[in-house]
Amino acid sequence: MGKNLAVSLALSLMALAPPLLAQDDAVYEPFSPDQLDNLLAPIALYPDPLLAQVLVAATFPDQVDQAARFVRDDANADDVDGQPWDVSVKAVAHCPEVLEMMADKLDWATALGQAYVNQSTDVMTSVQRLRAQAQATGSLVTTPEMQVVDSGGEIELWPAQPQYLFVPAYDPAVVFFSRAPLFFPARFLIGAWLNYDCDWRGHRVFYHGWDQGRGWMERSRPYVRVNNVYVNNGYRNVMVDRSVVQRRVNYQALSRYDDVHRGASFDNFHGAARGEGGAPPSPNRGAVQNKILARNFNTADPRLNGYRGHVPQAPTAVRVPESPAFAPARGGFDSRAASQRGQASRGQASRAQAQPPRPQMPARPAEGRRR
Repeated sequence: MGKNLAVSLALSLMALAPPLLAQDDAVYEPFSPDQLDNLLAPIALYPDPLLAQVLVAATFPDQVDQAARFVRDDANADDVDGQPWDVSVKAVAHCPEVLEMMADKLDWATALGQAYVNQSTDVMTSVQRLRAQAQATGSLVTTPEMQVVDSGGEIELWPAQPQYLFVPAYDPAVVFFSRAPLFFPARFLIGAWLNYDCDWRGHRVFYHGWDQGRGWMERSRPYVRVNNVYVNNGYRNVMVDRSVVQRRVNYQALSRYDDVHRGASFDNFHGAARGEGGAPPSPNRGAVQNKILARNFNTADPRLNGYRGHVPQAPTAVRVPESPAFAPARGGFDSRAASQRGQASRGQASRAQAQPPRPQMPARPAEGRRR
């Protein structure tokens, strides 16, 4: 009897619980062309070999975060070659500023990876659309650092120097609408880690292995020391982490990327954020999970949501009212005089502060009372 009651209770609870979505039932909501333009605007003018690595590395946001922490503590760039990350993450780690940018904007990087996994053709089309727009304004031109190549209607961006890769810095709110020069504050060596490139006709990232060289690869090949960390047949099929589409993303944070299309928000994603494995949204949805925080805190604690978005209150200065008790020139605050506030005049309090009362001595007995 007791067993049957327990089974009935369990079935009742299961009926009340919301159904879990199977992995195959999770529906990916595609980004619109305007949303993709906003996402890709910060990197659309990167040289092709770097752009290719960033797109693939964005599908491994956990590894991007780990790599950024590793590089901060290890100044030797070659030490990343032995780490267990995807080859694309290792390649980006050879450009520390780019890796740090991705780690600092992990929601953006995760959304970029989601877009590339499910909309690779749309992503590549968006990049070409943005490049054409920048070229039309006069912002995108060949420089000593980067070569602009028209390849059958597709705009390719190549490193202009055989030994160095220059990363442009620009304001997406300007270069796509008016003429503005690109700046190249960061310079990195070209090495075997740049083993991916963009196939614009196929709208994909491909592995070239330094044996299909043309253009920039042909110029740089004599300066590159090939090793099997980055050059081997295992990379011929470019691998991406498709589970990135199930990761939580704070899509509200993406609304700041609106330099190209101001009216294209990400509001349609706010209610569609899913939990890991396609599960329904959890109470703390909308945040890319940080493994270090998860080891030290209960990140599912609903009390944490009470503090989200709240700016800590600055301490309020307390104004000391004017009173006879405060006399900076005479040594500061006299607590004894403060206790007499409202009972003594300003002048009396000042005199009391300047001349504190002497302790009273016991009265001497009168002469006539001596024995």
